[in-house]
Amino acid sequence: MKNVILAKSAGFCFGVKRAVDTVYEQTGKNEKIYTFGPIIHNEAVVEDLEKRGVTVVHSTDELKTKEKGTVIIRSHGVEKAIYEEIEKLGFSIVDATCPFVLKIHKYVEKYSKLGYYIVIIGNEKHPEVLGIKGWCNPEETSVIETKEEARNFNISEGKKICIVSQTTFNNNKFKELVEIIQKKGYNINVLNTICNATEERQKEAKEIAARVDAMIVIGGRNSSNTQKLFEICKNECENTYYIQTYKDLVRSEFKSVDNVGITAGASTPNNIIEEVQTNVRNEF
Repeated sequence: MKNVILAKSAGFCFGVKRAVDTVYEQTGKNEKIYTFGPIIHNEAVVEDLEKRGVTVVHSTDELKTKEKGTVIIRSHGVEKAIYEEIEKLGFSIVDATCPFVLKIHKYVEKYSKLGYYIVIIGNEKHPEVLGIKGWCNPEETSVIETKEEARNFNISEGKKICIVSQTTFNNNKFKELVEIIQKKGYNINVLNTICNATEERQKEAKEIAARVDAMIVIGGRNSSNTQKLFEICKNECENTYYIQTYKDLVRSEFKSVDNVGITAGASTPNNIIEEVQTNVRNEF
């Protein structure tokens, strides 16, 4: 039997649990339910909701062809214009955006109106970042993810800057990028909007990975925070595996391993984590 260390912070964070619970609560109603984009980045959860009649839509154009009903805004949030378009099309809105993400929307909207140039530290293709961008002036906004982008960042002198972060960004990397921009001498207001739960999860995963023979990171393939967990763990433990469910585990990889660590992204349901833990402990 393996010695398994399960991270206390593994699994649904507050914002994700709230979003998923919101959708399940709506499914009992006698009307069409849509989520704007997958409610979270976890295929198993999305599939289960589809079985209960929840339809994922990816654009307001798609909604034009749909029966009227309720649109649930996913945990990642959306652009301001999308709220307005959904209402114009005659749909009801239930907002399941994570409160920590909503706070960023308010920050960038406020500082953008005050004439600040907005810098978002994060992945510009991630739905959360796309949503944040939709609350400020697009011509006065940049998304920065790498050291090279931070070094190349350049705007006119005298312009004030407000820096925010994608909630699931790596905290150390955020500080590095901010430091590079600060050295350019701009007047900067830094708002570290990385979620505390993300920071705690990354810190705990790093500590566990440093003292085990193998590390398992569970989460959806499109989950940004799970990908970052995997990178952090891989730096500490060469035998780190990124899986979606216990079926992705390869038995031979754990033959000569005694101590196994397990963590999971913020979009991973408890039943999947428990299934992986049970299988690793008893069958590998």
